[in-house]
Amino acid sequence: MNVRDPFNIRTGSLNRPQTATWKSNRSYNNNNNNTPNSNPLSPLQHIIRTAATATQSAAADIRDKAGEVVQSAQQALTEATAALDIDLEKRALPSRLEHQQQGQKKKDMSFAIPKNVPSFTNPQRQLEDHVWAAAAASSSSSSSSRQRTAASSVLNGVQDFIAPRSGGGAGLPMYKDKPYMYPPRRGGGQSAWSRPFHPESKTGKQMAPKGLGWIIIDSLDTLILMNMTSRLTHAREWLAKSLTWDQDQDVNTFETTIRMLGGLLSAHYLSTEYPNLAPLLDDDPGKPGEDLYLEKAKDLADRLMAAFDSPSGVPYASVNLGKYKGIISHADLGASSTAETTTLQLEFKYLAKLTGEKEFWDKAERVMKLVDDNGAKDGLVPIFISATKGKFQGENIRLGSRGDSYYEYLIKQYLQTNKKEPVYLEMWQEALQGVRKHLITYTEPSQLTIIGERPGGLGGDLYPKMDHLVCFMPGTIALAATGGLTEQEAKKLPTWTKQDEADMQLARELMQTCWGMYKYMATGLAAEITYFNIAKPPHPESAPHNPPAEFDPSPEAEWRKDFDVKPMDSHNLQRPETVESLFYMWRITGEAKYREWGWEMFKSFVNYTAVADGGGFTSLANANKIPPVSRDNMESFWLAETLKYFYLLFSPADLLPLDRIVLNTEAHPLPRFDMGPLFSTGWERKPRGDAEAEVVVKEQTA
Repeated sequence: MNVRDPFNIRTGSLNRPQTATWKSNRSYNNNNNNTPNSNPLSPLQHIIRTAATATQSAAADIRDKAGEVVQSAQQALTEATAALDIDLEKRALPSRLEHQQQGQKKKDMSFAIPKNVPSFTNPQRQLEDHVWAAAAASSSSSSSSRQRTAASSVLNGVQDFIAPRSGGGAGLPMYKDKPYMYPPRRGGGQSAWSRPFHPESKTGKQMAPKGLGWIIIDSLDTLILMNMTSRLTHAREWLAKSLTWDQDQDVNTFETTIRMLGGLLSAHYLSTEYPNLAPLLDDDPGKPGEDLYLEKAKDLADRLMAAFDSPSGVPYASVNLGKYKGIISHADLGASSTAETTTLQLEFKYLAKLTGEKEFWDKAERVMKLVDDNGAKDGLVPIFISATKGKFQGENIRLGSRGDSYYEYLIKQYLQTNKKEPVYLEMWQEALQGVRKHLITYTEPSQLTIIGERPGGLGGDLYPKMDHLVCFMPGTIALAATGGLTEQEAKKLPTWTKQDEADMQLARELMQTCWGMYKYMATGLAAEITYFNIAKPPHPESAPHNPPAEFDPSPEAEWRKDFDVKPMDSHNLQRPETVESLFYMWRITGEAKYREWGWEMFKSFVNYTAVADGGGFTSLANANKIPPVSRDNMESFWLAETLKYFYLLFSPADLLPLDRIVLNTEAHPLPRFDMGPLFSTGWERKPRGDAEAEVVVKEQTA
């Protein structure tokens, strides 16, 4: 098997006319064009590169060879800060910035804030889409934004709200699936989840003595997509010479899989599918180091496999990389998160396909059977499961933290294998109907659609609470309904149903609610958790509702009565879920309002989270106050997901076409593929009961 190109995707796989593709533009691959007056970028792409530039300076203090990637960014940060402070409404480019950019030509850091204002409804927009990516590469392929890959250290925590900033001990980082506060360690000191990167104070620390490259690896595919060759070269040099997984270090199984394993596999895929993006001499067929990403991924996966060595086969929450040892959770009464155990499959299945090692496939897939054998009612699973017993623990049902990506990976597993595993489509459809039946209701007085929670199980009360994490659902619902085609294309298929139509309507309504979570806050940046005013008892999903088409900007607007943000929930962690859904909704529906909303969101991030003096971007402790209260903290998913989704939102549709790829829960693109003779769905669902939809074990016959 051709490990380099196992799906023969290097030639002709997109099947799109050259005249309509960004890849055919000669200037896209010109990595030496630093002329300030070259084709203007889109405002968003320019500012993303400016944002990426700014994030790099703080990493100079990190004791890691990642500093080599960011040293050259220091001098450019003053200019980047000036660009961020301009009036975004006027988009006026000061002559001083133009002069500064001339000087930057010698530093391989050229970028420019454009003078033009984007129009998302102008007919010329379609043409602009295909020009933007080409212009972006020609004027910024060697820009400083490339350096954000290695700018910081490992992931950060929200726990400093109640844990002191000083004290001993560095535990595991704050993981994306855990948004809540944790108490300080017994005996004082820092929270068990540390904050190792501080963009305002420009300090940081490594997770492990030799470094694990979390930021570097999590952002590899971002560098490739933005065609940042020289920065990617530095990152690969660090991977080749410094990265080792052979360290006595505990890591979270889920986070290490989606960020590190997913990041390496995505970089391997993109360097194969898009060889003209950030091309490297040692990443070509037959060249030394061509399989560096895959080799590092295989080594890491071998160590992560220890998590599956539990009595039940449900993976342990953590793994010691150097000892090849799974570690049971020290919290949550030893339970693993249901979402975390069921959000490993895309990565391990793709690795199995690449390497031919079936064990990766079998162990990851078996988890799905173990979870499904518990017999969740109406497809809705409790958020904890015991790795020892393989049984659900507790009854808490929610699509926020610890529950979210279970549902996401159901439909994405179905799509990953080119719709050849219908068991996952069946599970997704069952779960979505369960969401409609048990979790959907409407706010008052504006009748917005929300997904609530049932912490006491499906027989308990509905809580009108939405984590920001829940905002992955609009895009995922639209993806499931269309399979990644545009809505217009999908409706022409004989398989299109009234249920698909209803699902698209639900996606639109939830997308509007998630946008309202941003509009409600003073900074225009959503809170971590939002509560809503609902009827008592809550209206069922079938109830008539007619939400407003727009959010009145008046501080006294009626719709504001629907929202409630608690003081301890007002932080903004730069999360990607809403812009992720905006990206899907734009690609699938073609409705320009989703780009408009994304642009407004991005302006808010630039206005309120940019750090002066080249510090980068920080999350906020209070996003409902102007000026906002910052947290001196930057999450890795800001670089790997949030900025990437903004970039893709304003990129042409043939850059990562949704009918050809799946994006893992960390926004790492992976290809769809045919399973072939070696792989298959190795399990079948047990039959369900009638009313309760519980598992009914077949009677054994003699």
